[in-house]
Amino acid sequence: VQLQASGGGLVQSGGSVRLSCKYSGFTLNSYAIGWLRQAPGKAREGLSSITFNDGRSYYAESVKGRFTMSRDDAENTVYLQMSNLKPEDTAVYYCAISELQYYSGSYHLGRDPLTASSYDKWGRGTQVTVSS
Repeated sequence: VQLQASGGGLVQSGGSVRLSCKYSGFTLNSYAIGWLRQAPGKAREGLSSITFNDGRSYYAESVKGRFTMSRDDAENTVYLQMSNLKPEDTAVYYCAISELQYYSGSYHLGRDPLTASSYDKWGRGTQVTVSS
């Protein structure tokens, strides 16, 4: 499994950034892929997630309306478009995958897609710093 996040940097408050995560090495329909972050001195926080088998997306309340997750299957890449950024969005941003549960002939979310402990494989993070 490879998960490569990129696109971070320094941005002013109110600005926008798009992060990319190129993935490979796993069977898509049996996983969810998510974006999470970790701010200094804080626990990892789930931001958004997409389940590959049905395309459903999930967002944390803290970013709903400001962050949008999308996917490009041809490029094996998911994106996180972040807008109206605030200094409290400063963090290391990660993409990670969570294995779904298989029962009754299909895959299902068995764990909360917005909880960091639900994720099994993590990529290296990318730093986003929002200046005030």
